[in-house]
Amino acid sequence: MTGAVVDTAAAQEFMREALAKITLDELDRIADELEAKHARFRALLDPAPGRPPAPDALRAVLRSVFATRRRVGELFAQVGAEPLGVRIHELLAGRAPLRERFQAFVDGLDPLPQHLRFDLASECLHYTDPARYWLWTRWVWDPATRTGALPLVTMEEFDLDGGSAGATYLRVGEATAFVHETGQAAGFTAIGRGGFGADVYLACVYGVYVFTTIRMRMTQEFNRVIPPLPELCRRLLGVHRMDS
Repeated sequence: MTGAVVDTAAAQEFMREALAKITLDELDRIADELEAKHARFRALLDPAPGRPPAPDALRAVLRSVFATRRRVGELFAQVGAEPLGVRIHELLAGRAPLRERFQAFVDGLDPLPQHLRFDLASECLHYTDPARYWLWTRWVWDPATRTGALPLVTMEEFDLDGGSAGATYLRVGEATAFVHETGQAAGFTAIGRGGFGADVYLACVYGVYVFTTIRMRMTQEFNRVIPPLPELCRRLLGVHRMDS
């Protein structure tokens, strides 16, 4: 498309609302925790040895992903630790173009819910090599409901749906890059010391959206069940009690 991709005014407003619920120092701490998650994934999933990750490594990875944290046993039962490890290794170390590798991973785990498959694929890619890959989880963009953090801060004319999982991952990456670059200039993704500012920012956007939606639709008693924004962001990003 031609023209702006990011709705800068909306993006800045989400940041203002987030900062009413979380401090800049806390945002930096979450970014630092993502650096630790990156180091953990790199150690557990490093494709350099030329072999799939062991079951214990897989378990640690799955426990660090929001969508799979409580479903490790189910995943091992439905897919199997060894086949899952092979799929992840092929995703990370395969020579096919990224779109094809991503699609093959999603198709290869067909018994599982689709959102869980693309969540896991993007987390493995992004946190193993954040300079090359980006995050696509259901809270970033859910093609089934057409909701998530990205459509809240991008222009309606930018279509995030690529028609397939592999193509959509590339579209999400394009939008995320625009959010990152715009945010660096405007200040709302200048979080932390590394490359995870956009992740933290998008988690804040989704958190603000959740708080706003719940406040409008639910009772005050139910509102108190939702964790504070710092904890909600950590849960979405898979770093809440990461070592537990």
